[in-house]
Amino acid sequence: MRKTVLLACALALPAFGARAACPADEAVEKLALGIVENRPGEPLSGMASLADGQCAQDKLVPLLAKQFGRPVGYKVGLTNAGAQQRFGVPHPVTGTIYEATLRHRDGAEVPARFAAVPAVEADLLVRVRDEGVNAARTPEEVLRHIDQVIPFIELPDLVMPPPKLDGPNLLAINVGARLGVSGEPIPVRADAGFAAALGAMTVTMADDTGKELAKAPGTALLGHPLNVLPWLAEDLAKRGKKLQAGDIVSLGGFSPALPVEAGRRYTVRYEGLAPQPVSVSVQVR
Repeated sequence: MRKTVLLACALALPAFGARAACPADEAVEKLALGIVENRPGEPLSGMASLADGQCAQDKLVPLLAKQFGRPVGYKVGLTNAGAQQRFGVPHPVTGTIYEATLRHRDGAEVPARFAAVPAVEADLLVRVRDEGVNAARTPEEVLRHIDQVIPFIELPDLVMPPPKLDGPNLLAINVGARLGVSGEPIPVRADAGFAAALGAMTVTMADDTGKELAKAPGTALLGHPLNVLPWLAEDLAKRGKKLQAGDIVSLGGFSPALPVEAGRRYTVRYEGLAPQPVSVSVQVR
């Protein structure tokens, strides 16, 4: 039944302009089926550029939305220098997040095999207040157009073995957007002090043994977490899109995408963002 639905959606997709190596609809449909059924896949062959990866993503997102819910915002990946170096891409990349991405709350339990190639990552969300964010260029300007900062553990799906992922395929798999766990929203103060706190905070991810898995400053994301929004607005504008009120944006990884381990509890802690440290946790069963 799922295969029939996905095939029907694939056939209903609009025609795309000719691109040298944009994957065929059939190849993207096969990729979508593997993602839905949590089966690890192989790289899409023949893609020559990031534009081809974006073309594949444009076909994939409507298919996955039938299973994971309507799009509710965006995920920005490769927002730190280490990740860019790993994929050989000198800038961030954009994916779409779904209703299912935001379904779980602090302390939620998820199965260890929630995805084809499940991973866990320290992240942070913001909620757009109004469309003025599209013209904002500095962190202080961005703060005037968002209304919440939300602790977030991303639970991405790498889809294929990490050594096989390159820049075009990362775009093709929608930058791995799948699930996540959201913490208590923090109201935004549109002032220099709050902007400074976001840049100066320390983000730590640890497991229930007390082992520290990753630690990074707020500046790890493009020099300041809110620098992600101007980049995203420009990227969307190139495709005739813009950020809208209510959109949720995943700002990127303060940690590498690490493999999940059954029976572990993962906690991400943000120190310096609020008067007291805030955190969000997920239990993997």
